[in-house]
Amino acid sequence: MTFMPQTDSATSDTSMPSTPRTPRPWLVVLTACAAQFLVVLDVSVVNVALPSMRTDLGLSALGLQWVISAYSIAFAGFMLLGGRAADLYGRKAIFLLGLGLFTAASVVGGIAPEGRYLIGARAVQGLGAALLSPATLTLVTGAVEAGPARTRAIGTWTAVGAAGGAAGGFVGGLLVDLLSWRWVLLINVPIGILVLAAAALWLREGRTGTGNRHLDLPGAVLVTGGLATLAYGIVQTEEAGWTDPATLLTLLGGLVLLAAFVAVEARTSAPLMPLKIFRIRAVSAANVAILLCGSSSFGMWYFMTVYAQNVLGYTPIQAGLALVPSSLSVILGSKLAPRLMPALGARNVAVAGALIGAAGFAWQSTLTVDGTFLGTILGPGVVMMVGIGLATTPLATLATSHAGPGDAGLVSGLVNTSRTMGGALGLSVLSTVAAAGALSAPVSFSDYSVIGTPDSSYLVPGYAMAFRVSAGILVAASVLMLAWLPKGTKRAG
Repeated sequence: MTFMPQTDSATSDTSMPSTPRTPRPWLVVLTACAAQFLVVLDVSVVNVALPSMRTDLGLSALGLQWVISAYSIAFAGFMLLGGRAADLYGRKAIFLLGLGLFTAASVVGGIAPEGRYLIGARAVQGLGAALLSPATLTLVTGAVEAGPARTRAIGTWTAVGAAGGAAGGFVGGLLVDLLSWRWVLLINVPIGILVLAAAALWLREGRTGTGNRHLDLPGAVLVTGGLATLAYGIVQTEEAGWTDPATLLTLLGGLVLLAAFVAVEARTSAPLMPLKIFRIRAVSAANVAILLCGSSSFGMWYFMTVYAQNVLGYTPIQAGLALVPSSLSVILGSKLAPRLMPALGARNVAVAGALIGAAGFAWQSTLTVDGTFLGTILGPGVVMMVGIGLATTPLATLATSHAGPGDAGLVSGLVNTSRTMGGALGLSVLSTVAAAGALSAPVSFSDYSVIGTPDSSYLVPGYAMAFRVSAGILVAASVLMLAWLPKGTKRAG
């Protein structure tokens, strides 16, 4: 489908539900953004707690990987289901259900007596986040009138989500140092209860789906199983290598499940993800670009956290504090983008952001064993995250502003799925890249999670290679956006 510029009223007609608009839109935005911050925070907050988790629960290297991946994969895999459920059964109802499930799972994870309970709780947390997160973006776009105000609201939502991922290191380090690793999960409980109360008071129910209210559970199982299997296969390459038969079979199995998902979606009467949505050029191009940006930015927070601790000798809280400027920078980029979009166009701002981010990742790849805070953390971190913030806001705006009235939750879920699954798969790929680039022979995930090893300098070349690959991914994303995103996108802001 060729993009046609739309007026603000046209955008409102095609992307907004027919329910009455709330008289207090920014209270809705505040509530939705608080929930989004919470679920994105949990993608990265456990990074600095991994050594303590391993010591306390006796987790293996693979178990540590799944503490992170179980959440990310369930989050991304079920998000399309969450988006469609919000369309069919109501944004407020699904928001409350998802947040309640997320909060309850945080309790279980926080008191887990064994590693298997922790990993299971993280997976259930991811399921709750998958129900919750798509509703947050739909609530934001539904609360604010189309035009510059909505673009600013989306910029706020983007900034808060990005800041959640960025703040994970600081929040996790603070809690581990002052309390224990269990509080990286238990802290969600009081916050979740407060947001639940705010949602019950301020959110107005509404749904945009019509007709058949059947949910495509086979599709949800297939896409989640396919993504999980694919991620597991990538993680296994750290030890077995890419050519090992078991690795190849696992990767092939993941691709087969995803192909089966596409086949099911093409034939079912009420698909989880109607394939026709990808005929909308802005939606398909923006989501691919978001996936690529997410695969770089999520890995950045992980590798910067472990570099600061493993190589530079920072404590968990020092590592978290060192990344605060980067966290503020992604907010700055996300809030600056709506001001630039009316003059430069959404596509141009997104491309510029990706290229700025690539420059930051290239700078970060020059890190050394005796790196300084200014030269190897602050400077490149600020450049990377300003770029990511600039790129993500116009991409989310383009994708959501072209959704039909019955697909608002679906497209919101797709945007979140692209970003989160990009992060999950990106971290898996970049971990194998870093392991391959390390100077000494065989390293695995556990080597990146141990604090205070006698000499971690052999890991630095692997970190550098991971950042170079991330820079290349963002350059590829900018080329893709130039070639694929519609040219007439100025009015998207």
